[in-house]
Formats: sequence, structure tokens, C-alpha cells
Amino acid sequence: MSMAARKQANAPVPHPADRHDLIRVHGARVNNLKDVSIALPKRRLTVFTGVSGSGKSSLVFGTIAAESQRLINETYSTFVQGFMPTLARPEVDVLDGLTTAIIVDQERLGSDPRSTVGTATDANAMLRILFSRLGKPHIGSPKAYSFNVASISGAGAVTVERGGTTVKERRSFSITGGMCPRCEGRGSVSDIDLSALYDDSKSLSEGALTIPGYSMDGWYGRIYLGSGFFDPDKPIRKYTKKELNDLLHKAPTKIKVDGVNLTYEGLIPKIQKSMLSKDVEAMQPHIRAFVERAVAFATCPECDGTRLSELARSSKIKKVSIADACAMQISDLAKWVGGLDEPSVAPLLTNLRATLDSFVEIGLGYLSLDRPAGTLSGGEAQRVKMIRHLGSSLTDTTYVFDEPTIGLHPHDIQRMNDLLLQLRDKGNTVLVVEHKPEAIAIADHVVDLGPGAGTAGGTICFEGTVEELRASGTVTGRHFDDRAALKETVREPSGALEVRGATEHNLQDVDVDIPLGVLTVVTGVAGSGKSSLINGSVSGRDGVVTVDQAAIKGSRRSNPATYTGLLDPIRKAFAKANGVKPALFSANSEGACQNCNGAGVIYTDLAMMAGVSTVCEECEGKRFQAEVLEYKFGGKDISEVLAMSVTEAEAFFGDGAAKTPAAHRILDRLADVGLGYLTLGQPLPTLSGGERQRLKLATHMGEKGGVYVLDEPTTGLHLADVEQLLGLLDRLVDSGKSVIVIEHHQAVMAHADRIIDLGPGAGHDGGRIVFEGTPAELVADRSTLTGEHLAAYVGG
Repeated sequence: MSMAARKQANAPVPHPADRHDLIRVHGARVNNLKDVSIALPKRRLTVFTGVSGSGKSSLVFGTIAAESQRLINETYSTFVQGFMPTLARPEVDVLDGLTTAIIVDQERLGSDPRSTVGTATDANAMLRILFSRLGKPHIGSPKAYSFNVASISGAGAVTVERGGTTVKERRSFSITGGMCPRCEGRGSVSDIDLSALYDDSKSLSEGALTIPGYSMDGWYGRIYLGSGFFDPDKPIRKYTKKELNDLLHKAPTKIKVDGVNLTYEGLIPKIQKSMLSKDVEAMQPHIRAFVERAVAFATCPECDGTRLSELARSSKIKKVSIADACAMQISDLAKWVGGLDEPSVAPLLTNLRATLDSFVEIGLGYLSLDRPAGTLSGGEAQRVKMIRHLGSSLTDTTYVFDEPTIGLHPHDIQRMNDLLLQLRDKGNTVLVVEHKPEAIAIADHVVDLGPGAGTAGGTICFEGTVEELRASGTVTGRHFDDRAALKETVREPSGALEVRGATEHNLQDVDVDIPLGVLTVVTGVAGSGKSSLINGSVSGRDGVVTVDQAAIKGSRRSNPATYTGLLDPIRKAFAKANGVKPALFSANSEGACQNCNGAGVIYTDLAMMAGVSTVCEECEGKRFQAEVLEYKFGGKDISEVLAMSVTEAEAFFGDGAAKTPAAHRILDRLADVGLGYLTLGQPLPTLSGGERQRLKLATHMGEKGGVYVLDEPTTGLHLADVEQLLGLLDRLVDSGKSVIVIEHHQAVMAHADRIIDLGPGAGHDGGRIVFEGTPAELVADRSTLTGEHLAAYVGG
């Protein structure tokens, strides 16, 4: 018997538990996936690539992560499941080898005005406990340091059953909170311009109120006209002092109108509750425009924007109050906490130091804990969510990331790569959806989906190593080593947009002239002050159209046709051709199928189990009443038009009997941003991040303005899509527009006419202009981090 044969015979038999080293997916059909089957190695870093809309998120988030979360939820009792989100089983034949999935996605953190970086993580909670134990003078429990808790007290008689007899006792209570009483913990106070609320020359009956939604034909009209507190036919300027006070300030009061019990409340408290308690960025466009016109926000004079009461600010540790601590840059706060040595709170200090060090390690040391959560970019929000997973002792877990390099300068991407590799090396499976070549390069295993987007995608084009991907003929393989060259000639500016003395966030009294009539790229490391400069000093000016990173909001009833306003000219064209009302051609209005209310499906709620949706039998999923579908325009009914792709609809409305210039213009813009494959009626929640970004860009392109500001338009875009974006930016500039792009992608930098580089570092180490000039000058200069990375990229 040979030595090799003896070794083979004596080899230990693998334990059955060690055979489960793959996550197996068989027959996945979520969204546009076409019966996808794949086996992914565990305890490895797998990167999923492919053009935007090819099915990456459907496979990783909609199938693997969704099923893992659903199975975990099912381990809880039905009582607990009743409080949890109900998840349907993904459309897939077999899914095995799953481990617990931790999802770190791009969803922006809650934009509630009270939410800050500190409250969104555990840092604020730990700081409050620390100050309640060590702060001098001692003012109370951790609630006394919270700007979300108001100070209240009360007293009264209570009835207590004792020994078979009823006894009345006097009780009193008090809660000491840290909320500033003036601004109620928001840090800013609002002053309302009354002339924006009503036209005082008119009476209520004549429609004096100019607040969105406050029509006299609707519910509010019924309340205000029937309240009896003032004459609805008298012009507001002739109101007595009491009548005007009742209209504007009256506290909630029960009234009866036409035999119905209702609650009347003055306009100002009503607006404060319904509009001013929400984040301005999250409002619908028409309400946001009204709030920006009618309300002036100013820093609260009582708490100076700290949100905290004077009592909370009076308690200090080593001359530092909790307001001072939250306002510090986190890297500085970490050093301050590191210098505290108090054995009585040692475990708390250890945890707080670890959390603050994680901020610094992940590249967010430039933030402060009092930064409003809604102002974080998508990349910053994603990294804030990563913080609680760094240093975790969990192993054999599946971490799922959605483009973790978003918002990162090339200089910062290496740090993110190291963090992903750390998670993998602890024995975890790391699944990453990514487009950046620098991040794909570290993968153990690459899965490329495609070949196209939407219905042209949804299949596995390639599986293997990075080197094999390079040699493959897939779209990603062909573009993997693409490098945009510097332009031989650059456009000359036609003027300049002056910014003087910009001091927002970390900007250090910046003066800069932003060139007009050219493509200008504003760049710099994460946290250097790019968004602060542009959003704070350029956006909001007359003629400036800003396309930011805020997520598109829309229910399953929303689709590209409703979001872009395309449905309006289509409805009018159908109505005119058939001599009927436009409302008939809306699935959210009179034309909706009565059985499913225009949803196309019937939803059955099954409490703690996932609801069931079945196609409506009456309209067969078309969403409209049968009689509406008899009306034709250009030979097609409204449901057939909504089933068209953008490209098909562009041809349909561009010529012939169905020629509709207003619709064709919108479809042109959608095709221009590379969304020709989308169907007009596809529900918004099924669109990928890159598709939503481009849909928003197409919508804003229709606005009248001479200056376009784009905040990281390459988010969610494949290398092949970036080329199309550059062509679009060139067309905008050539049409006479000025384009300002906040961007880290080297291809966009290389294509720019002018570059403005901020830095040199992040936070208080940034906020200065470190370079202004052409990309060629930046490469030759190499005096900044951006210059070094751009030079390496173009091979300079």
C-alpha cells in the first residue's frame, strides 16, 4: 500500500455539520430575476455586480436577506410577531444554508427633526447616563439630560382600595426633563408670515386661506365655515381682535357641525402639528414650497440651538456640559472621554469609548453627535448603521451591504475595504452589492448579473474570481479596467457664481467663484465640506435646480408615469379624444376598478403572517373599470399605454395619431438618462437605487433653471452607465446650462472642465479650498489627496 493510499485511508471523515459551507438559491423569481440558481461560498466576501436594474438587489436583499429575516421572525411567538413587520416568503423554489442576515442598506436615517447622530446610535443614551452619575451639580436621572423629555409636574386626589374600604389620598409627581421649553427640543423656533396663510381682503367663503389642502370645499372648509367663531362671509381684515385670535390661535375645542362632532383648532397650532413637526426635506414638494415661503426658522435664543434646558446645561464634568460634548467633533469627544478615569462607571466608559472609536475607525470622526440625522448623506447614514456591528463577537453571520463605498473619496475606500475584510476574517459571510472597481477587486467571489436592465436582465452572466471577471466578455468585465482620460480641451467659463464668507458646518469663511457655463466638479474627502458649501450657499438661489440624494417616496400605486407628471398629458389626451373626464383615466380616481380600488390586486391581511395578494378577477390586474378600457387613443387603451416601455411610448406619442408633445418631452428626458427599458406603470418600490436616482434627475431636467446642482449622480450606477451620464452632463452644458456636480468618481473628475477641491482633511481639518483649476492642472500639481488619486487613475 503506497504512502498516499494509506493517508487517504486514514483521513478523518468530515463531520456532517461541516458540509454546509454554501448558501444555495434555486429558482429565484423575485422582481426581474429569471429562475436564477446559484451557490455562494460561506465565510467569504462575495461581490454582486451588474448594470443598474439588472437584479442585484432582488437577489441579495429581496431573496437571500429577506428569507433569512423572515425565518428569524418566525422563531418568535405569534404575540411578538404581531409587533414585527410581516414578510412574505420570496418567490424562490429552494433556499438553504442560510445564516442570520444583518442588513446594512442605503436607507436614509429617520429625518425626524428630533433625530440626531447621537440619538440614532447609542452614544447619546450613554452620555446621558454618564452625566447623571458624574455631572456636578447633580440634577436628576438621565431624562434630565434628554432634549426629548419635557419637565412636567402635577398633583391631585387619587382613589385607592385598601382593606375593603375606598380611601382618597393626595398624590403629586414631577419629572425633570432636559427639553428646552422655548423650542421644545428642536433647536430652532419658527416665525410664521401671516400674509402667506390667507388673503385678508377675502372672506373664508371666498377662499381666503392659501394653505395647501385647506380648501373650503373639503373637510377643513366644513370645520372653519361651520365653527361659529366668526362670520365666514366677512373679509378677514374686518375681523375683531377676538375673531382673529380664534382663527389663528384657538386651542383644540369640540364643536358640532351639521350634527357631526368635530374638533376645531386655530390655524397656527394646526400648521405647527401637521407641517412644522416634520422634517422639511421629507415633505411633498408643494407643502415644502409653502413652508419655505411662509415660515422663517431661527436658532432658539434660549438654548442657542443646543435643544437643552438651562438646568441640563448647568451640570458639567470637568467644565464640559452635555451640550458641549454633543457639539464636539466626535474624534475630539473620543479623546475627552478617553481622559475620564472613574472606576464607578468603568463599564459605561468602556462601551462609550468603543462606540466613539468606531465612528473614527469608520471615517466619521468629523461628525458631531448633535448633527441632525436627516442631513447625513446616504453613504454617511450607511456607515453610521455599520458602527454597531464593528467589534461584534458574532461569527457565522451573513452581513449584507448595499454599495458601502457611496459618498467615499478614493482615499477612504481602502479603509472601507479593510472593514469588510475584517468582518469576513472573523468567520462571517459578507455579501456586497457594488459598482466601484476598487471595492470589487477585494472580492473572493464575484457574481455578475445582467446582461441588461429590467426585463433584459435577471440572469447570472458570470461567476468566479476577479481575474476571471476581467477576462470574461460581460459588460462588467469589459468595463472593469476602463479609465476615463483627461479631456484634450476644456470649455471656458462664461461667468462666475460668487460665494463669500461661507461658514456653514465646518466651512472656514470660504470665498470661491464657481464657474458658470461649464461642468464643474466639487470634490474632497468625506466630511471636507462639499455639501455644506454647495447646499448651503448655492442651492436655493434663483435659477438653481438641485438634484439631491433624498430618496424618492412613493407607494405601490406610484410609478414612473405618476412621479414624472407624464400621466397628466396622457389623461388629457385620452379625455379629449373620447369627450370624457380626465379623472376616468386615473387608477387612483374615478376610473379605478371598484373591486380592487385601482390596485390591480386584492390584499388579504393575515395578522402576524404575511398578507396574500391575488390578481383582481374583475379587472385582471389592469386596475381600470371595463368601460374605461373601451376608450382608445391611437388605437390603445390606458392600461396598454401604461404597459409600454419608455422607448415604445416615446415612438407612440412622438408621431402619428397619438402625437402628444407634452408627453413626448417627458419621455425624451427619461430615455436621455438611460431609462428607456422601464415600463410606465412599474411600481416605484420595485425600482433599484440607481433607477430612482435617474428618474429623479429626469424629472428635475424639466425645471426651468440655468444652474444644475447634482449630488453624487453616479450613486447606484454601473461603470457602463457612468459613460451615459457623462454624455448627458455634456449635453446639458452644451445646451447653455451650468452644471455643478458634487462627486468622488474619478471618471467624472477627469471629464470636468473645472475642479474645486476641498480639504485637506475632514471636519475641523477641512472646510478650506485647497485647489481650483482644470483636471490637468490638478494632476500636474498633485498637491492634494484628490490630485494624487486622479493622477493614479488617469496614469499621469
